[in-house]
Amino acid sequence: MNKYLILYRGEIPTGVTVTELFANTPPEQLEAGLKMWSAWYDKCGSAIVDRGTPLDSSTIVSGGASAPNITPTMGYTILQAGSLEEAVALMKDHPHFYAPGASVEILECVRLPGM
Repeated sequence: MNKYLILYRGEIPTGVTVTELFANTPPEQLEAGLKMWSAWYDKCGSAIVDRGTPLDSSTIVSGGASAPNITPTMGYTILQAGSLEEAVALMKDHPHFYAPGASVEILECVRLPGM
């Protein structure tokens, strides 16, 4: 089995953080969304290695310097699957796709020899 990093991307209004986005979501809407995510987790079962979490603030570090960054990446999950095609199939009907401008990026995690 291979591991795949799933990055959730979406459109967030300028100047709004993911934390604020969740805080300003009506409780009924938030609860309905969480139920959909729980159903997806249940459907995937043991393919879920790490449920992940929403992501917020971003900083780029380069050559010892750092600067705030605006990223469309809103969260992550780590899956295991026999192939990239299987990982893609696990994303079918994912609740993230209900968000405006939503997409996911699937990255295969590479095993380093001897590690």
